[in-house]
Amino acid sequence: MFQKTLIIGLVFVLLPNACGAENFEPDKTLVYKNIGVQKLQLHIFNPANHMKKASKPAIIFFFGGGWRSGSPLQFYPHCRYLATRGMVAISAEYRIKNKHGTTPFECVKDGKSAIRWVRVHSDELGIDPERIAAGGASAGGQVAAAAGTVKSFEEPNENLKISSKPNALVLIYPVIDNGPGGYGYDRVRKHWKEFSPMHNIDKNTPPTIVFLGTRDNYIPVSTAMEYKALMDKAGKRCDLHLYNGQPHGFCNHPSFKGNSIEYFEKILFEMDKFLISLGYLEGAPTI
Repeated sequence: MFQKTLIIGLVFVLLPNACGAENFEPDKTLVYKNIGVQKLQLHIFNPANHMKKASKPAIIFFFGGGWRSGSPLQFYPHCRYLATRGMVAISAEYRIKNKHGTTPFECVKDGKSAIRWVRVHSDELGIDPERIAAGGASAGGQVAAAAGTVKSFEEPNENLKISSKPNALVLIYPVIDNGPGGYGYDRVRKHWKEFSPMHNIDKNTPPTIVFLGTRDNYIPVSTAMEYKALMDKAGKRCDLHLYNGQPHGFCNHPSFKGNSIEYFEKILFEMDKFLISLGYLEGAPTI
């Protein structure tokens, strides 16, 4: 018992060196989109001694909250860790119903705008424009997945010659089916076929990793398995990680939702290995 307690204690003592609460503040924030008086920002975490000429891989995270609520704070711990591993990691703001009075369609438009803006400004940010991953949780996972699959919901005033499609997807208990019987269908009914990631998988869908608890009340395991089957059929990589008995939101960092550190570390470890396999990170995971 003492040994087990000691090990758990060491995890909490040592973790702050990599991504502890005192290190969660972003290195900078930049506005990527103006809608009237509204300014949407990217919260950017850079690797140590990062320079513009570095051409580092990047990842952009979108928070969860049912397209209604949420905060970029959700992905601060993930960003700080991945920055220590050599990526430019970004937690993005996007419009939500409770704050901006918007629909899910604006959420996806903003997600695509964020990815496009980072690609356009890659030289200034020290980012490789061909190694930009998108990630997200719950409805934020839908925003990321939609950016990687659907062809609609682009902002017409942007340079559409610059792609808004990410090069890889990291999806955490994601909303991936918006069709009849899927999450949010009542809010996107008129355009669900163009909006639902599961219904827009094709040969150009980026390599994807999915994390899901088997007791998720919003995303059934059968949905994730169908998504993987459709990816397999399209000849695209989809790594599916299921966590027995875990509910929706099971792997947030304790500083955000009071969860156990265990599953946060588990999914971050697998995320790291996935990014290594794509050539985005080097060496072994440090968490």
